[in-house]
Amino acid sequence: MNLLTGLRRNGRKSMSVSNPAPMAKKKTPARSGSILTLLRDCLRNNDEGGALVETAFVLPILGSLVLGIFTVGVMFTNDLDLTEATGSGAQYLQLIRTSTTDPCADTFTAIKNAAPSLIPGNITLKFSLNGTTVNGTSCSGDQSDLVAGEPVSVTAYYPCNLTIYGVNFAPAGCTLTASASEYEY
Repeated sequence: MNLLTGLRRNGRKSMSVSNPAPMAKKKTPARSGSILTLLRDCLRNNDEGGALVETAFVLPILGSLVLGIFTVGVMFTNDLDLTEATGSGAQYLQLIRTSTTDPCADTFTAIKNAAPSLIPGNITLKFSLNGTTVNGTSCSGDQSDLVAGEPVSVTAYYPCNLTIYGVNFAPAGCTLTASASEYEY
């Protein structure tokens, strides 16, 4: 039948055709709830599989890169916290030099309070009191080395961790170091 004129091949007019039969559409795969079925259908049609394969290749690399950026960011944040806390501790030591019996313990407390994001048990301190070197967080009896007009120095060490997905990028160890010197006149 000719849809434009409404005539059949034998020349007789047929009944009016108001809604011609729709053209056959391309069958789309049935979408079921299974992820594997959806994946198989995407790969079978060859129209979306390329993007899926590219995503599978790029996603682990991108994830590793983002996690590495976060890990290095945490290390830099710890370094800034340690540097600021060490400066605060040295200033505090300079202020309390004549009014304390254990200047190292008091300085360590000041550093802990100035850097609450750092683990206090991992902070190692080294003091230089009028040329006398003291290691540790306690130096009871060494307050006599605190002389006006002489510098006091505080050096703090803190371990850092550069492990990303089980790969240690600093196998020999990584230590953050901060040092500050103060003078009293």
